[in-house]
Amino acid sequence: MALSPMDVTQLAAADTARAARMLSEVRSARLSGGRAPVAPRPVIEQSWDRMLRSGVDPEHDFRSGLLTPQEVLRRRECSRLRHVLPVLREALLSVADVAHHIMVVADEDGRVLWREGSARVLRRADGLGFELGADWREEVVGTNGVGTPAVTRRPVQVFASEHFVRSQATWTCAGAPITDPRSGRLLGVVDVSGPLETMHPATLAWVDSVAKLAESRLRELHTRSLDRLRAVAAPVLARLEGRALVTDRDGWTAAVTGMPYLDRVVLPKSPEAGIRWLPAFGACTVEPLAEGWLVRAAAGPVPQDATRIVLDLAQPRRWSVRVLGGAEDWARELSPRHAELLYLLAVHRGGRSAAGLAEDMFGDPARTVTVRAEMSRVRKYLGAHLEHRPYRFCEDAEVEILLPADLRDLLPHSTAPAVARRRVSPGVP
Repeated sequence: MALSPMDVTQLAAADTARAARMLSEVRSARLSGGRAPVAPRPVIEQSWDRMLRSGVDPEHDFRSGLLTPQEVLRRRECSRLRHVLPVLREALLSVADVAHHIMVVADEDGRVLWREGSARVLRRADGLGFELGADWREEVVGTNGVGTPAVTRRPVQVFASEHFVRSQATWTCAGAPITDPRSGRLLGVVDVSGPLETMHPATLAWVDSVAKLAESRLRELHTRSLDRLRAVAAPVLARLEGRALVTDRDGWTAAVTGMPYLDRVVLPKSPEAGIRWLPAFGACTVEPLAEGWLVRAAAGPVPQDATRIVLDLAQPRRWSVRVLGGAEDWARELSPRHAELLYLLAVHRGGRSAAGLAEDMFGDPARTVTVRAEMSRVRKYLGAHLEHRPYRFCEDAEVEILLPADLRDLLPHSTAPAVARRRVSPGVP
C-alpha cells in the first residue's frame, strides 16, 4: 500500500522517531531491491529513480564548490527574488526561528543565495553543506527540499530518509518553487528546513502559501512598471501614424495605437533595434524606449518561407519553443503546462480536440474549459503556426522535438497520463 503525503505528515507529527525508522527501512529496501514495508510516496519514488539513473551516491554526500561571496552578491543583485525577500522574511522568519527552522532561498540553478533563521540550526545546516553559495540541485545532492521542487515545479516536503543521500536523513525540509508571473520561468525555491524533530504537518502548506504570496507581489511590481512605461509611451504614440505599440522588455504591452490591444508580443531572445519579424505582428521596426521597446509596423510584405518549430524538452527544468523560417527567428521559454500541451500536439500531428487534450492531460475528457483557456494563452504567441478544431500545428510547419536522453526524465513535473505513458513506453504517443 502506498504511503500518502497525509500518512507521512500525520505519522511524523505523532511519532517522529517511528516515522524516521519506517522511512529508513523503505529507503534501504528500495535501494537494495528488497521488499519495502510500504511504498515511498510517488513524488519521492520518482525522485529516487532519477537519482539512481543519474548516478548520485546515496551513501556519500557530494559537495560542489561554493560560490564566492562576490558571486553570491552578484547573483542576489541580478535575481528578481530580491524584490520579494521582505515578503518571505515577514511571513516565514518569525515562526521559523521559534520553531527551530531556517529559511533558505535558492536561485533557479539551485544555488543558496539567502539563508536566515535560528543560529543553532544554521550551524547544523553548515554540517550538511547547506551553506551560502552551495549547489543544492537534485542531480548534485539528491532528493531535497530545494532541488526536487525545482524539478517537479510543485511544493515538496522531504522528511528524514526520504532524502536520497544518507547524511541528510536527520533533516526535514519543505520547499516551494517561485515562478516569474511575466514569463512562467522558474526564479528559484523558498525552503524551510530544520532538524528531524522540528517537522510539522502544516509546514508545506505554509511555505506554499508564502511562495504564492511572493508571486503575487511580483505581479504587483510588474503592473506598476507597465504603468510607468505607459506614461512615457502615451505622448510618443500620439505623434505616430499607423500601427504601433510599446512593450516592456519581456514583451508585455503598455500601450497601442492604430491596432487592437495585444496583451503580449513575443520578442526575440535578445532584441536589437532594427527590422524584425514578430509573431502575431509581422514585419516591424523595433526601437528602444525607456525600459521597453517601441514596435512599429513596417511597410512591405512579410517574408514567407517554410517554418521550422523546435520544441526543446531536453533539459530537466527549462523548456522552450523556437520558431525559424524566412525572417522569423524567435524563442520563448515555456511554462510547465504549455510544455505539456505543445508536446502532446507535437506527437499528435493530426490534431487533438479539447476533449482529447483533457483526457491526455487530466484523464478526464470533461475538463475542456481548462484546456481551452490554456490553448488560448498558447495561441497568443504561437497562433500563426497553430490551427484549431482540432488543435494542431499547421501542416506546412516542420516540428522537431528535442527529448531527454532517458525518456523517464521527460517533463518530470508532469502528472499527465499521456506523458506518464510515454515515459514508461517510448513507442506510445
